[in-house]
Amino acid sequence: MENTTIKVSKATLKMLEHLRRSMNEKSIEAVIRRLLYERKQAILEEVYGIDRGRIKKFREEDRLEDRY
Repeated sequence: MENTTIKVSKATLKMLEHLRRSMNEKSIEAVIRRLLYERKQAILEEVYGIDRGRIKKFREEDRLEDRY
């Protein structure tokens, strides 16, 4: 993996370091990756979890070709 530099303010760096310690991560990169992953999961949960509890399991008799 190629490394790059991201410019952040000292205040942001301080917050990231505090978050790193509280999340018990080894690096700031790990914190950022975890935050991105958690955000992605929240979006997927919001989009695909909308009918959770209302959708029934697919049954063989639900096939369209059997409805004629």
